[in-house]
Amino acid sequence: MGSLPFLGFLLLFPHLFVGAWGSAEVRALMEVKSALDPDGRVLGSWTNDGDPCRGDFEGVACNEHGKVANISLQGKGLSGTISPAVAGLRCLSGLYLHYNKLNGGIPREIGNLTELTDLYLNVNNLSGSIPVEISKMDSLQVLQLCYNRLTGSIPTQLGLLKKLTVLALQSNLLTGAIPATLGDLTQLMRLDLSFNRLFGSIPKKLVEIPVLTVLDLRNNSLSGSVPSGLTRLNGGFQFGNNTGLCGVGFDALKLCPADDALKPNKPEPFSSNSVGLKPQQIPQSANFNAHCNGSHCSKSSKTSAGIIIVGIVAVAIGGTFFGLFALMWYRRRKQKIGSSLEVSDSRLSTDQPKDAYRKSASPLISLEYANGWDPLSDGRSGVGFSQEVSQSFRFNLEEVECATQYFSDVNLLGKSNFAATYKGILRDGSVVAVKSINKTSCKTEEADFLKGLKILTLLRHENLVSLRGFCCSRGRGECFLVYDYMTNGSLSQYLDVKDNSSGRILDWATRVSIIKGIAKGIDYLHSNRANKPSLVHQSISSEKILIDHHFTPRISGSGLHKLLADDVVFSTLKASAARGYLSPEYTTVGRFTEKSDVYAFGVILFQILTGKRTVSHLLLSSEFGNLEDILDQNLNGNFLKPEAAKLAGIALLCTSEIPSQRPTMEAVLQQLNSSC
Repeated sequence: MGSLPFLGFLLLFPHLFVGAWGSAEVRALMEVKSALDPDGRVLGSWTNDGDPCRGDFEGVACNEHGKVANISLQGKGLSGTISPAVAGLRCLSGLYLHYNKLNGGIPREIGNLTELTDLYLNVNNLSGSIPVEISKMDSLQVLQLCYNRLTGSIPTQLGLLKKLTVLALQSNLLTGAIPATLGDLTQLMRLDLSFNRLFGSIPKKLVEIPVLTVLDLRNNSLSGSVPSGLTRLNGGFQFGNNTGLCGVGFDALKLCPADDALKPNKPEPFSSNSVGLKPQQIPQSANFNAHCNGSHCSKSSKTSAGIIIVGIVAVAIGGTFFGLFALMWYRRRKQKIGSSLEVSDSRLSTDQPKDAYRKSASPLISLEYANGWDPLSDGRSGVGFSQEVSQSFRFNLEEVECATQYFSDVNLLGKSNFAATYKGILRDGSVVAVKSINKTSCKTEEADFLKGLKILTLLRHENLVSLRGFCCSRGRGECFLVYDYMTNGSLSQYLDVKDNSSGRILDWATRVSIIKGIAKGIDYLHSNRANKPSLVHQSISSEKILIDHHFTPRISGSGLHKLLADDVVFSTLKASAARGYLSPEYTTVGRFTEKSDVYAFGVILFQILTGKRTVSHLLLSSEFGNLEDILDQNLNGNFLKPEAAKLAGIALLCTSEIPSQRPTMEAVLQQLNSSC
């Protein structure tokens, strides 16, 4: 049979060869398993005859096109290495291998994962240098390599990662200068290079990063004049234990000699990994121009090595023609999860700050519940649900659609990385907030999802945004959570207020009342009373504190992580970490406790006292001076000094670096009630 007739045969019957795609990914996964888990103690579910898109492979999820898009194996005790075969998973967008015991180097081939947005390799025992090939991963948004034993210098080519928002390289053995090219990362919010062996000056170009909020350079051997523009970061700029630094505008720094002020920063040397290389000359072991958001991952291999390769190319071409219209229809119905910035109104349980948020790049998980998306629709009460409870909380799709005017953009209040939220009016005239969650972001097991849903129905407290009802639609592939609408927005809208014309300045009594209310809500979550389990919120922030019409604080998002897939939950922590709500111990232990919530409460308490969204590092380290100096100037001295001192003391205890030194929320509440 000639090649042209054979190609025609493949185009007419592409389904006969579809398995070739999946088997190639299975082979790559098995090589990855062999390296990550050489003793076979953890990844026993990964087998040659398994299907990663059917849930057979623990920690593996697929996108809507049946391609492996996510590997989440954090905290599994893996003790092997990272195989170069991971590059065979060309549609991978999230790789989470942190909090393990992995050793060896980071393979250069990892740079071929051009669709990867999240790379988490932190808290392992990785060694060697940072591969310059990482700079080819132009979709990368988060790069976490901290708490390893990486050596060498920071590749200057990392400045090519234009979508990067977080770069965490702290606590390694890195040497050399800080590349000035990092100043080209215009989307960078957090840059942590602390606890390394870096030397030289701080590049002035870092000042030009418009959205940078955290720059941590502590415990290095840096010297020279600190760019004065970094004063805008306030407590977000940390530079301790760099004895050679000097500058103006930083209280902890000595003044530079007069002649130093006239010298520009020295150009930093190229790293040993990149001598003689221009960005366009970066070695490339493969040229993957895959766009996994399309109907398939395009392959760039142009070899003529045999009929198998020809067959695969033909399947790709055939799949494009045969599936084009079906896929266009399907994609229009899917909720898209991307990486753009959108404005959020923050008037209900939205999950990112008001001003802007970055949609998570967490992959779409291909799943179908065994009994359909709406397990309660046929009269079954579900796991842990009584018929009475399920009926009292159930909304039908028509009610939800009518309330939101069929999810009109006019009623859109905001979007997060996993949900869209709409304002709605029910038939009884009550105003609600409807959170729409795509099923691809939810727990893959029906029983786990229902257990999470039951927990939400049990949460009832005056300082929580409680669930009013829910509706799961198999046809739309979405679950809708209905909450009461909060008319006065979020606490974050009352911070950094410049003048009182907006009516956003809170008086002292209201601030104290809000603090007490937040404490009561968290204490309720942590308790196991009222027939509910104890619960850790995990992501408390000023954006999650909503204010009702009586100016009573309501904590939103409580228990929501019990519904969502683990990788989606993890993606929501990025913004929280960047804004300083994440407790210090999470970096090393990788889990949440009640003391994590206490830490976040302490940060919020400081925000309410200071009236600012950004809490200075000096406050958290108890190095501030007079109490009056830290309190919100908008109060104009109208506060009770003993009460303010007590609150500041509680905030300091709650934000202690050592978890055991933080009080319980029950103890905090007792202190608030006895002294305020």
